[in-house]
Amino acid sequence: MTISTVSLPAFDESVTVVRAPGVGPGNWAGAPSAVWADDAFWLAYRVRRPLDAGRGVAVVVARSSDGVEFEPEVRLYRDDYGAESFERPALVRLPTGGWRLYLSCATPDSKHWWVEAVDAATPAEFADGRRRIVLPGDDMSAFKDPVVLPGDPWRMWVCRHPLDVVGAEDRMSTWFATSADGLSWQLDGEVLRGRTGSWDARGARVTALLDPDGDVFLYDGRASAAENWHETTGLAHRENGRLDSLSDRPALRSPHSDGALRYVSAVAVPGVGIRYYFEAACADGAHDLRTVLVEERAAAPGLI
Repeated sequence: MTISTVSLPAFDESVTVVRAPGVGPGNWAGAPSAVWADDAFWLAYRVRRPLDAGRGVAVVVARSSDGVEFEPEVRLYRDDYGAESFERPALVRLPTGGWRLYLSCATPDSKHWWVEAVDAATPAEFADGRRRIVLPGDDMSAFKDPVVLPGDPWRMWVCRHPLDVVGAEDRMSTWFATSADGLSWQLDGEVLRGRTGSWDARGARVTALLDPDGDVFLYDGRASAAENWHETTGLAHRENGRLDSLSDRPALRSPHSDGALRYVSAVAVPGVGIRYYFEAACADGAHDLRTVLVEERAAAPGLI
């Protein structure tokens, strides 16, 4: 895949997969991670309520034959992990068989996050799966929202929040990491950051890899701290080991409320095309989880 052949999803062609758990801002279903395996779509997503009603209360893993109508396989709760909140998970089919779910976990009474991995033979068994912390972070770094690609080596693009300035912990950039097994990770440093004066000035978070060679990406960005939780989506490509934005303005945004359209996940379906999943703002300020299929023969709408 090259930049010239990227086909981006159109919001007005998308449909709702999971509705927000309530009405109004802070009620969000989304932060999806999707996989095509065993002739089915597998989807992990976060259910979130407002700050005073629990934040990210659960991660759900569900299955679908058509990519639109999903049946839940398992629901994991933040309290069982000692977390104050969940954010975006990452679902992976293991090369040796079985499944792995990476969970983004908030440390109670802090701005710190860690990433924990859960292994199980099937998604339905994640609740009793084998757990390991894979990115603990530290006093200066919070890690969350990983995008994980198995291989030799495994690759991860993960959101880092610096904790060095009190009150400014929402700042974010993307770091790259490699691993032999997807459990012990070597952080190689920052590969994507926001640009001063731009729509992504406050931070840039990789959300989707659009080709297996790792050259074309989608990412979340926002201009200010006030836009935290209301990011929009841009397009980036890799050059000389770093990622450069190709978007002078958001490439994807919701037509509703604050325009939030974030956490895009892209699933290549052989012989069909790419099915996109994303979290997007509704008219009342809540966020639904939505999907759209871009067929292989389609043109490239909205390319920036």
